[in-house]
Amino acid sequence: MLIHPQFDPVALALGPLAIRWYGLMYLAAFAQFWWLGRQRILGQPQLTKAGWSVPQLDDLLFYGMLGVILGGRLGQVLFYEPGYYFSHPLEILAVWKGGMSFHGGFLGVLVAMGLYARKTARGWLEITDFIAPLVPLGLATGRIGNFINGELWGRVTDPTLPWAMIFPQVDNLPRHPSQLYQAGLEGLALFVILWFYSRSARPRGAVSGVFLIGYGSFRFVAEFFRAPDDGIFGLSQTISMGQWLSLPMILAGLAFIIFAYRKEPS
Repeated sequence: MLIHPQFDPVALALGPLAIRWYGLMYLAAFAQFWWLGRQRILGQPQLTKAGWSVPQLDDLLFYGMLGVILGGRLGQVLFYEPGYYFSHPLEILAVWKGGMSFHGGFLGVLVAMGLYARKTARGWLEITDFIAPLVPLGLATGRIGNFINGELWGRVTDPTLPWAMIFPQVDNLPRHPSQLYQAGLEGLALFVILWFYSRSARPRGAVSGVFLIGYGSFRFVAEFFRAPDDGIFGLSQTISMGQWLSLPMILAGLAFIIFAYRKEPS
């Protein structure tokens, strides 16, 4: 069986300053968001015709970063570990230790995009359609950060599975490297789907709908291989907290798709 490499979470130490891999993964996520957004703007005439520009992308990145960091941390506190963080309130600020909820970050980004829409007088769905294909590769880097940190490990599996992995900080049982499953599904696979789907003109809200369905479905499946979190509904080996939070995304995505194609057929 494979053994988790037990990476040092600190990538570089400069005196009292410690640069952690987890933070670098977020930096990489934001950098690829900007680079992919630039490729979309410069390579898809329909976007430049709609008035999208690189300076606007810079503003979007700023709003998105605030939404991801604030929403992701608050989501972790409220959805997964309210008891711990309310007992240790200063730990809420310790984002460098890890502990970021995707669903919280997702809600934070939706709020941030609402503020950006209000500032620029753009449609909210127009903005979410634009950013949806830029997000999945950032999710992949985040999951790689989870793997480096040795957190969010998988469920116990058959030791004959070729890639079964022992996480020594947990126990000596073979487990699924579920962080890598999620990087492949929610990250790479979802990116490919959205990137090619969004290359052609689609009804407003359709790209956002595909993102919601794709992420929600991939996350729901991946949760069967990931050790469940002790969320606000308690620990469950059947339907996990991540799956409960993904179900509304799938339903909302279906509603977006139906509404988009009924209102404005492509």
